[in-house]
Amino acid sequence: MGQSLSGEASPASKEEITAHLAEKFARKCFEPFELYSFKDNFKSLADHEQDVRYLKEDTIARFLELPDILAVSPVLFHMVSYIGAFPFLQDAPVILGFEQMIMVVAIMTERYTKILAKGASSRRKLLFKSLAVYDRKLSEIEKQRHDNAGSSEPKSDSQDRSHADGFAIDEAGDDLNDEAIDDDELVLAALHSLDINDAFKTGDSHAATTHGAMIPADNFRRLVMLLLLVAPLSAQENLSSYAERVAGSELESLRATAENILSAFINVETSPGITFAQFNNVLPLNFPHLFNGFNSLFEHFLFSRNLDLSKRKNSISKPLSPETVPPPLLQDKGTILDLNVLSQLSFFIDGNELFRHLRLLYSGAEAGFSMGSFETKVFNWRAPTIILVSGTRLSDTSSSGGGSENNFTDSLPPKRFPDGSPPDRDRVVFGALVRQPWRATHRDCFGGADTELFQLAPTHDVFPASAVNTDYVAFTKPPAANPGISFGSPLPRASHHPSSSSSRHAPSALRHLGPVSLVIDSSFEYGVFTHDYTSRGGAFATSAARRFDFQERFSIDDIEVWGCGGDEEARVQRERWEWEAREAEARRRINLGTGDVAADRALLEMAGLVGSNRSGGSMA
Repeated sequence: MGQSLSGEASPASKEEITAHLAEKFARKCFEPFELYSFKDNFKSLADHEQDVRYLKEDTIARFLELPDILAVSPVLFHMVSYIGAFPFLQDAPVILGFEQMIMVVAIMTERYTKILAKGASSRRKLLFKSLAVYDRKLSEIEKQRHDNAGSSEPKSDSQDRSHADGFAIDEAGDDLNDEAIDDDELVLAALHSLDINDAFKTGDSHAATTHGAMIPADNFRRLVMLLLLVAPLSAQENLSSYAERVAGSELESLRATAENILSAFINVETSPGITFAQFNNVLPLNFPHLFNGFNSLFEHFLFSRNLDLSKRKNSISKPLSPETVPPPLLQDKGTILDLNVLSQLSFFIDGNELFRHLRLLYSGAEAGFSMGSFETKVFNWRAPTIILVSGTRLSDTSSSGGGSENNFTDSLPPKRFPDGSPPDRDRVVFGALVRQPWRATHRDCFGGADTELFQLAPTHDVFPASAVNTDYVAFTKPPAANPGISFGSPLPRASHHPSSSSSRHAPSALRHLGPVSLVIDSSFEYGVFTHDYTSRGGAFATSAARRFDFQERFSIDDIEVWGCGGDEEARVQRERWEWEAREAEARRRINLGTGDVAADRALLEMAGLVGSNRSGGSMA
């Protein structure tokens, strides 16, 4: 095949090359049953004019069961009409015939990697181009914003800075060179796989440039809402089964979550759309799995409903047994974590660890806001955990919390940085993925290089562990100064006077906040997140998108800890809880029989079973 295509006497046409590449994709990327199903689906769905069979926008939307309320069908059809032109992207948009849909399904499901060994960056470029519009007006608006940003005077840390002008990727000089992505690796790899000569490799590739290209903010918002919806979808699961997620308050939650994600790329108040520099800068770290939901969604083309054996006339329909019914996507109900936030987490944490695998270990609203109840509920879990904390930003001018808020504020260094988002978006959600078991910290922090600190609202951001230091996680109880839970801050030193009354009610020293850190006070009433971009980070790296200093001080509304794992982890934790319950009951029933209560208590304290010397059942 390769020699016939590369023959100098009769070079192959674009149509012939497309046909050969589609045949290669179909043969090597799909199983025989999948290819048979694809052909059956295309035949039953296609419209035709004269000898041309093709799929229309409403046909694809109906087959994939895209919710009308999301108004995402035109955006998706724009994507597939571009990708269908592969490898001759300058010819896009194209009519979606059989060969074009082979390209679409192979690329959208990442099946193409079986024959084109290219990294995720190649698909990322292709997806950007498929979403972008080449609008001169939008380009001029963005250019004007760049010019204004470039001409403005730099602001000092002491000056007020808004969330709007904090995105360094919006500033002049930070944009990637357009020519850097014009040479599409996927296209070159596809042509090389067919042993094509250089004639088509150096064709009119200028038509595929990203110069002046931008993804409109509203289009991307609608696409993100769809991606949140399909994130947990399986290849044989109908999207219509998630209908309740696009109605009423669930729809509002979906829209709000999409807004938090969109704000990671741009400030929608000042920018009309997303440039490739922004897309390419934010996606790898913050959303490495953003488009994974497309895999299962487009695999629907590889399963024909006409070949469903359960629908045969002579088949006997049997109800699913309890063992075969899959567990719900989220087995427990939380205040912070819902299905939309769960999908948001899956954009940077592998969904196989999340969907149907999370268990609510601790909820402050249910178990009480105390380090003791946190320790009881969380310390026995021997698998990764996700901690989430939600709150309301504290005002810089008022102190409605009274003495407790004043004590917390007094324990912090003076605030030098502005807030990270506008005043009208004062609800914040932070969290961390901790893969090591929790324990009380005395000399060293715990956690490893796989620990991740993140923010979910009002702006999505991920701060991976760095190698600057290992101050990843600390769970510090009295008599240490300023006890609480911290991520990215050095371990506080123990108080020299733990018995003094003043040390119990006021901090003996200011908290030492790490460059990128989250601190929760021991009463679980207040928290502070610090992002000192100037310092270039500490235990956690600085933001890839928000290249500026900011700090969020907030009152805590709720804290949740979710355990990742299966039945075995749950069994071990349950057995440990039962053992501790039996030990506690046994201690209550101890009767030494001396008749001297004071003497009995003294003996129990010496044994470490009660009183200040009690070691308890901690696994720390």
